Amino acid sequence: MEKQAQFNELFNTHYPKVLRLCKGYFNGDADLAADASQEVFIKVWENLDSFRNESGISTWIFRITVNTCLVYLRKKSTKKEIRSEQFPNLESENYSPEIEEKLSKMYACIQKLEEMGKMIILMALEGMDYSEIAQVVGLTEETLRVRIHRIKKSLTQCVQK
Repeated sequence: MEKQAQFNELFNTHYPKVLRLCKGYFNGDADLAADASQEVFIKVWENLDSFRNESGISTWIFRITVNTCLVYLRKKSTKKEIRSEQFPNLESENYSPEIEEKLSKMYACIQKLEEMGKMIILMALEGMDYSEIAQVVGLTEETLRVRIHRIKKSLTQCVQK
C-alpha cells in the first residue's frame, strides 16, 4: 500500500481515539487536544517508513500520543507549523450539553489521577485491549487489571461527590 493511502487509513481509523485521549490529558480542552492530535499524526507521517512492526501499529500510535501529550503538558508554548491540507477531512463529533457536562466532570476527576493512572484509564476508556495498554505502559496484564480496578473505584467516588 502506498504511504499516503496507508496514512489516510491510519488517520481516519485512529484520529477520533487520539483526539479523545488528548482531551483526557488536557482536561477536555478541545483546541489543545486538536493541536496535539495533529502533532501526533505529523510524527506518524514522518516515521511511518521506519515503523518496524515490533508492536501493533495502534500501540505505536498510542505511544506517540501519550508522549506528545506529556511533552505538551511540560511545554505548552511549543507548537509546530503544519499545512492543514495534509490531513483528510473528518466529520466532527457532536455532543449534547448533558453529555458534555458529564464528560467535563469525568475529565476533572481524571486530572486528579497520577500520571500513570491517567494514561491507563484514558486508554482503557478508548477500549484498548489490556494487553496493548500493558505494552504501552510497561506493566504486566495482571498488575494493569489491579490498577484499572483501583482507578475505576477512585473515579466513581470522585464523580459522585
